[in-house]
Amino acid sequence: MNEAKPYFFCGIGGSGMLPLACIVRAQGHEVAGSDRALDQGRLAPKFDFLKDHGIALFPQDGSGLTRADQLLVTSAAVEETVPDVQAARRLGAEHITRPQLLARLFNAAPSGIAVGGTSGKSTTTGMIGWILHSLGKAPTVMNGAVMKNFVTPETPFASALVGGGDIFVSEVDESDGSIALYEPRIAVLNNITLDHKSLDELRTLFRDFVGKAESAVLNLDDDETRLLAALLPAEKVITVAFEEADADLLGSNVREEPLAISFDVTERRTGETVPVRLAVPGRHNAENALAALAAVRALGLDLGPAAAALSGFTGLRRRFDIVGTRHGVTVIDDFGHNPDKIAATLKTLHAFPGRLLIFFQPHGYGPLQKMGRELIDGFAHNLAAEDVLLMPDPAYFGGTVERSVGSEDIVAGVLATGRTAEYVGDRPTAAERLLSLARPGDRIVVMGARDDTLSEFAVSLLERLQPKKD
Repeated sequence: MNEAKPYFFCGIGGSGMLPLACIVRAQGHEVAGSDRALDQGRLAPKFDFLKDHGIALFPQDGSGLTRADQLLVTSAAVEETVPDVQAARRLGAEHITRPQLLARLFNAAPSGIAVGGTSGKSTTTGMIGWILHSLGKAPTVMNGAVMKNFVTPETPFASALVGGGDIFVSEVDESDGSIALYEPRIAVLNNITLDHKSLDELRTLFRDFVGKAESAVLNLDDDETRLLAALLPAEKVITVAFEEADADLLGSNVREEPLAISFDVTERRTGETVPVRLAVPGRHNAENALAALAAVRALGLDLGPAAAALSGFTGLRRRFDIVGTRHGVTVIDDFGHNPDKIAATLKTLHAFPGRLLIFFQPHGYGPLQKMGRELIDGFAHNLAAEDVLLMPDPAYFGGTVERSVGSEDIVAGVLATGRTAEYVGDRPTAAERLLSLARPGDRIVVMGARDDTLSEFAVSLLERLQPKKD
């Protein structure tokens, strides 16, 4: 990676591609890219951001690949029929996947901290990055979400941070199996729950992931992760928990607030206890914070300054993101898309009064096939009697896909449990329904992944809210 090389990113606007392209560009390499969203006329501000940073953009028709020395970077699931891939084949250009490139960068760093798990890995990655940055360690951070702490007018899409130090912190993905490519010094694992793969597949992937690390940070409050901890040599495991008293870092005295959470953390080895206050809400974020503290302790940082730094962590975009309040109705933009993430958000919201009006757009037909039953059960257990769930069709951006399970099937399942749910088909219909239902004290929650326009939809709902007449 030391010699300058031209890179071409197919799908450069994706949440995993954009920050990686920025890291490669900051290291002095020539970067260009294409994106299907551009071809479809969805001209999101992130494309202007890329162009402002010297990254040329092309249609996704192969025209951006013109030389054999270019390195084509695609998602792991890209189809051979994509013109950029075909152009690279004709030219004899090297073709690697995004996770392969990220793994190259990560494994080359002297101290790599890899954050895995079904849920919470983006937030935990951001927390670790913020602690290290605050304490002067100049980390490079690769995240799958925009880290609000690093957003500036010049870097509005700060899902990556380029540092000059030896530490590389990265979220790593189990959904495509690429987690196997990483060789971390420190591996962090908060939970193992159903998402893209079966539990048996996940158990194997995560066991191998943490087994390669010098130190593994594991959350004992998660059943699957606790079982995994018992299989590893004790000297390499650093455990965290709120419920398991023998954890190396034990959280206690949790105090929840509508937009924050506080707790104490005690280190078993030293007996030191320090307070932690997060400017993001929810018990799940307290668990993320414990894992982040354990990771930086594994690097030798002191617990007190690390905990103090966490108080300045402002969260990630689309992770319980408060869009605003208008006429007594609050709109929240959230990345929840699998049963675990959705449950965490709903539990956080139900810690305080107010009806929930939930717009949930599934992130594809495939995930509904994989976890449809679990989604239904999750909504059944976490929706209150007065809450309303609205579901449009899943996100779809082209390609071949099996559509045997759709949003209407999930709605029917939720209705059968006695909760209120409606299939609305398209977004305009959903917007009109949400606006007609909303009353002062309600919270409208826009949920889903892999669709940048969800945030725009949330903003439009806030802007269109009108006072209700008696």
